[in-house]
Amino acid sequence: MNEPFLTPEDIADIVAILDGSDYRELDVATARFRLTLRREGGGEAGGRWSQEWQWAAANGPAAAVAAVIQDTPPGLVAVAAPLPGAFYRAPAPGAAPFVEIGAHVDGDTVVGIVETMKLMNPVHAGHAGEVVAIVADNGAMVEGGATLMHIRPHA
Repeated sequence: MNEPFLTPEDIADIVAILDGSDYRELDVATARFRLTLRREGGGEAGGRWSQEWQWAAANGPAAAVAAVIQDTPPGLVAVAAPLPGAFYRAPAPGAAPFVEIGAHVDGDTVVGIVETMKLMNPVHAGHAGEVVAIVADNGAMVEGGATLMHIRPHA
């Protein structure tokens, strides 16, 4: 079954949804393409968006869809990918995730794994607090520094 194509109308709908947000960038990667949307000029809501496309090689490896928003809402801290690679929420397929939304973590709590060149790299929370959002999907391809989840630090 062929993957559906993204139409210009689809892009316009995505931009309309993002336009009311405080986010400045959205990165979507699939097996066929990568689309990066960036808000121009200061990142204020309602600003103009630019788009950048990259097309995958015909024989490139299939990649899970990754939609990783780079900005962090006020009052929260981001847990970032230490390296580019595949992000996994659990230690093994079928295993329970390291953390769920609502989990309380310490700075050294392992919250996920990024697989890079067949090496499993633990992702630590980096801050004590409560996990309030998990941004990256399990199995998603992420870039180094990409936001994986958000934590509300303990006061």
